Amino acid sequence: MLTTRFVDGAPNWIDLGTPDIEGATSFYGALFGWSFRSAGPEAGGYGFLQLDGRTVAGGMQNPPEQGPSSWTVYFRTPDADATVKAAEQAHGRVLFAPMDVMGKGTMAILADSAGVPFGLWQPGLTRGVDVAGDPGSLCWVELYTPDIAAAAAFYHATLGLETSAVPFPGGTYTCVNPAGAGEDAMFGGVVPLADDPVEARSGAYWLPYFEVTDVDAVVAEAERRGGTVRMPATDVEGVGRMARLADPYGARFAVIRSAPPQA
Repeated sequence: MLTTRFVDGAPNWIDLGTPDIEGATSFYGALFGWSFRSAGPEAGGYGFLQLDGRTVAGGMQNPPEQGPSSWTVYFRTPDADATVKAAEQAHGRVLFAPMDVMGKGTMAILADSAGVPFGLWQPGLTRGVDVAGDPGSLCWVELYTPDIAAAAAFYHATLGLETSAVPFPGGTYTCVNPAGAGEDAMFGGVVPLADDPVEARSGAYWLPYFEVTDVDAVVAEAERRGGTVRMPATDVEGVGRMARLADPYGARFAVIRSAPPQA
């Protein structure tokens, strides 16, 4: 699971682009207890989604021409320019070139070899989110992709990520960890689109998981506030109880109550 002991290659930031930041804040506030704090007039409307004063994500209101509402996962890099070059050599694309963010760090937005957007964050004054893995915060990420082998090769060439096959009910699951960090540092998985008809209709993307204490209550509240249930609350042995949702503006995410670690 994710922690704030960030290492190169692991997610260290996440943000939401939405057509209605006030409406989105109200929705996620009801689910997770988040509030929105502006990053200031120089930030162009960008701000921080916070839980008890600690930043769990960023967010801003986007014009319609920037595409549908979505979450973007950012991965830590020590050198954004070098990582961009590695991504291009691995047949990725640059959507937004590296730019300094008011001394807080350097960001870039790329697309992988399957066209899936993701971000880079080279820390400056800001290392990443203030909390991860706790209820109400990011705890896992999952890549839905048409070709696991191609995705694994791309992210290994770009970020040094390593993959491993883990036994899973009904088969195996491809887990991801930073280079040389081992299985204890797993932060996500890779899932073939063909194995999930719901996701196959939506196309390839990175799905963020947020830890919660009561999945069923969160699902009910999401529906009540105009969200969509994309996968009902489901128990997975050894993993936990989870559900996949979309907010009222279409941004996809998942929630999980993780199973206690086994001895």
